Amino acid sequence: MHLGKKIVVVMPAYNAAKTLRRTYDEVMAQGVVDRVIVVDDASRDDTVGLARELPHTDVHVHEKNLGYGGNQKSCYRLALAAGADVVIMVHPDYQYTPQLIPAISSMIANGLYPCVIASRILGNYARRGGMPLWKYVANRALTLSENLILDEKLSEYHTGYRAFSRELLERVPWQRNSDDFVFDNQMLAQIFWCGYTVAEVSCPTKYFPEASSINFRRSTRYGFGCLGTALSYRLAAMGLARSELFPPEIRNVGRRPDADI
Repeated sequence: MHLGKKIVVVMPAYNAAKTLRRTYDEVMAQGVVDRVIVVDDASRDDTVGLARELPHTDVHVHEKNLGYGGNQKSCYRLALAAGADVVIMVHPDYQYTPQLIPAISSMIANGLYPCVIASRILGNYARRGGMPLWKYVANRALTLSENLILDEKLSEYHTGYRAFSRELLERVPWQRNSDDFVFDNQMLAQIFWCGYTVAEVSCPTKYFPEASSINFRRSTRYGFGCLGTALSYRLAAMGLARSELFPPEIRNVGRRPDADI
């Protein structure tokens, strides 16, 4: 427990046998995590066997590959069922440092923010950590476009290191999102649609052969998916089109009374 809240880390895993134990050890070394949930998306290596050896860990295995978004849906469903008050997604590929967990969990557990994301752009860590130039340029261009369309001010929309309050996960309709990589982007847009505030912390990252990444073709498809999500949001906000991702009945349900002060 941290500040009286149950902290659960979820790990959407796929072929993560080489880095899972190292990530887990550093997660638990932070001293605030009550439970780890590993959801394996039909890995072809020994991810499941290694995960089942970890203490304080629940392991869920998909019989067939459901995709990155489909994996996250299982992660959040299982975390809520486990009674989590704060849910932190940490990729088991050790690209993002778990050392930020105490700070991130505190920001949510004390009621300051319902969502915190770890940005690779703040502090100029992306390029220093080895992010390829083409990915960095695409990240910056997409983020600029999304900020303009959504009228927000995030430093990046594409980090996979993020944390949520229980209330947010119970209100945001993430179950309706894609099972592919664009899930992350759709969820952030839904969080804004519901009127929640997103906080950012600067995060060092590492790029190495074992770290998961998507190729240029899938990155291009992801980019168009992000722009499509932003445009759907804007059209729904203007009342020009309806979207199942952005239903009017949950517009601003999470906005605090003092949000505009």
